[in-house]
Amino acid sequence: MPENPYLNVVVTAALTVIFIVASSYGLGFLARLIAKAQGKPSKYQENTFAGYFFAAPWIVGFVIFVVVPLAFSLYWSFTDYRVTAKGPANWVGLENYQTLLFEDDSFRASIINTLYLTVIGLPLQMAMALFLAVMLNQKMPGERIFRMAFYLPVILGFNTAVLLCWRLMLNTGTGIINQIIRLVTTAIPPLGYLSRALIFVQEVITAFFLGLNTGKYNLLTKVLEAGFPIENRVPLWVQSPLWSKMSVVLLMVWGCGAMMLIFLAGLNNIPKELHEAAEVDGASGWQRFWKISFPLLTPYIFYNLVVGLISSLQIFEPIFVLYRDNQPLVSSTISMVYYLWQKSFSHFEIGYGSAISWVILVIILVVTVIQFKLQDRWVTYDVY
Repeated sequence: MPENPYLNVVVTAALTVIFIVASSYGLGFLARLIAKAQGKPSKYQENTFAGYFFAAPWIVGFVIFVVVPLAFSLYWSFTDYRVTAKGPANWVGLENYQTLLFEDDSFRASIINTLYLTVIGLPLQMAMALFLAVMLNQKMPGERIFRMAFYLPVILGFNTAVLLCWRLMLNTGTGIINQIIRLVTTAIPPLGYLSRALIFVQEVITAFFLGLNTGKYNLLTKVLEAGFPIENRVPLWVQSPLWSKMSVVLLMVWGCGAMMLIFLAGLNNIPKELHEAAEVDGASGWQRFWKISFPLLTPYIFYNLVVGLISSLQIFEPIFVLYRDNQPLVSSTISMVYYLWQKSFSHFEIGYGSAISWVILVIILVVTVIQFKLQDRWVTYDVY
């Protein structure tokens, strides 16, 4: 390749275009030959060539960037392959999986942490999305502005700049979130008692999950002995293992805009005649929502549940940005995918990391299949 970097880019782009055209033509030509061998008419052969020619870029890309890496990953999961090793990878069979499932305490901790984010974070995320959707369905002034504002976190995503801003806002002493909490609880004393009660409950739950990680419940005992939090107590978002996971949950709730739009579309699809008839019969707003809207929203709830569960089981970016350089707190927040990154790209244990990735895939697949098996018990498709 030429040493000029700009010329390298041009040559690489040209070779890429040539490869795409050549692979598209080759796949189309192969499809036409198969159609011809099957005795199809010439018109059918031409249509087959055209269809596969234009679909070839995606097909070839899928094979190169998905199928081939999957095959290598599956093979490496049965080896001790390391990037830094000079010799070839050795076949170890099921040793990686045996170590992972029965001996690796760190992976067990990552499963429990991910379970916390799923069991606590996903319901809160869906509840907030449904609440915002119901509010935005009231046809209030400035509705489009509010929709844009609530969907903006989805556009911003969990990129590094946004997460670093959140890290500053979650600072215990100077963060704007805790300053707002202090201001509100001082101005309204009953909210202060509620805030302290929520802090106590949250710390008890988190201490219990941390005890599941290690098998020791000393931290839970300390939280219970400390009792009800003192006045003006605020969450220690990114300073304490009792709050590290809840800060990630807060970010999950903040990014509920996509779910909100799904729920909003579902609310708009509910026939107005049903609400009007119920209103004539004297049903209150809550009764109309619980008896009419909620049952008809179950297909949308099911969709958000499946997508949200897959997303929460793969959560990585918030933990990576918020806690990667905070080693005392990493163990309290490490998720399955973060542990996969740690083993594969920090310790360079590609074989072991590949085994982790396949275990995660199986877990997601099993959970998703169970959800689809159970949907007939609570999802209502009758009106649709």
